Order: sequence, then structure tokens, then C-alpha cells
Amino acid sequence: MRTPLVAGNWKMNKTVEEARTLVYSMSAKLREIKGVDKVLCPPFPALLAVHAQLEGSDLGLGAQNMYWEEKGAFTGEVSPLMVKELCQYVILGHSERRTYFGETDDTVNKKVHAAQKYDIIPIVCVGETLQQYEAKQTADVVGRQIRLGLANVDPAFAVRLVVAYEPVWAIGTGKASSAQNANDVLAKVIRPALSELFGEQTSQAIRILYGGSVTGSNAAEYFGCSEIDGALVGGASLKVDEFVAITQAAAK
Repeated sequence: MRTPLVAGNWKMNKTVEEARTLVYSMSAKLREIKGVDKVLCPPFPALLAVHAQLEGSDLGLGAQNMYWEEKGAFTGEVSPLMVKELCQYVILGHSERRTYFGETDDTVNKKVHAAQKYDIIPIVCVGETLQQYEAKQTADVVGRQIRLGLANVDPAFAVRLVVAYEPVWAIGTGKASSAQNANDVLAKVIRPALSELFGEQTSQAIRILYGGSVTGSNAAEYFGCSEIDGALVGGASLKVDEFVAITQAAAK
């Protein structure tokens, strides 16, 4: 059985002090929920403060991005060594990084290999745009993102990585994909692509999350699907009751 995972992507929200307050408000409730891996992904400036708050707890910490070189003249970037000091996880290839900052399947692949080298668990995001969805290109787009983004990754490491299916048209729009549609993409596109890369046994061990307008009220519907192993949560991760409710739904 794959252990459910719920990760909160705070995106560009919360100052350091606001981050401390949010963690203080939700951490005790999250710690009570067992059988789920729980990960908080605040902005870079808040990582050190949140790391200190989570010390000794079962809550994981993740960065929202990282560069693939360990050091050098890369102004504004953050290296795997810097992430590794504080985090167990890193989100890679989020659609906002692809859309606004020019990330490609090739750069995502370089970052995944850096995560492998420094033993950081990547949460690798894939998903199609509304235009691609309406043109029935989901399988082609998502399949390509998996095959290129995870190319030449060691199967021994691949067992630990996480894939997050986030249809771009459902992120922050309130227009969530139906649970059945999401599960079909996981079962018919993502899991087969993983099997092609790493073999059937490894592909069955890899956790695949859904992301895109997940809330406390619709989470149970997603988690009731056979292939959905949790959620990468955006806006709802900034609301204590919502994020706790989503995590509780994953535990059930």
C-alpha cells in the first residue's frame, strides 16, 4: 500500500512571522492525524523559521523550487545544498514555474537529477493547459512531461519520488477536475509512463497526487479513487481548517 501524502504549497504567500503563526495554528492538529505523510512548503525566506518549528515532529518540510547546480554565479537561485540543509522535499516543475519562468521538461529533468544526487524527495508536477485539454492532448502532453522530466532517473530513487498531476486549467480557478477524470489520467497515462521508465513494480510504488482546487469538501471524492495517493494543495493550504480537513480525508 502506498502511504497517502498531502503537501501544502503556500506559493508566494506569508511573511516569516505570518508563516510562524500559520504553522503554530495548524501543526498540533496535523500531528494528531496518523497514516498520512504531511508536508508544508512555505516560501524560501520562511524555511528556516518553519524548520525550527517542525523540529521533532512528523511534519515534513519542502521547498517550492531549486536550481540544479550546487553553487556558482546564479544570482537569485537556491542550490540543492541549501535546500538539503532544511528540507526533505522539493516541488519541481510546477505549472507556474513553467508558465512564468520558462521551465521546460529538460530543466525539470536536471533538477530531478540534482534531487537524486542530494537525496531530496522531488514532488514533480505535470499537467496540461485548458487549450490542450480541450484539444484532447492530455495523454500526449502529460506522457511527454513524465518521460522527459524523469528520463534516466535511477529506479532505486524513483521509488521515493512523488508525481503531482495538476491540470493547469484547475489550479487556482475553483474549477477542479472531476475525480474520475483525474483518476483516469493517473491510471491510463501517468502510471503506464512510469512503468515504461522504471518497470511495473517500481511504477506501482510511486505515489501520485492530484492538485487543482482541492478543498476540504471535495478531497474525500479524490482520495476514494484507486490511483490518487494524496494531494498537492495550493490556496486551501493557507487555511488551517481546510488543510486539516483535506489531510483527515486522506487518512480515511
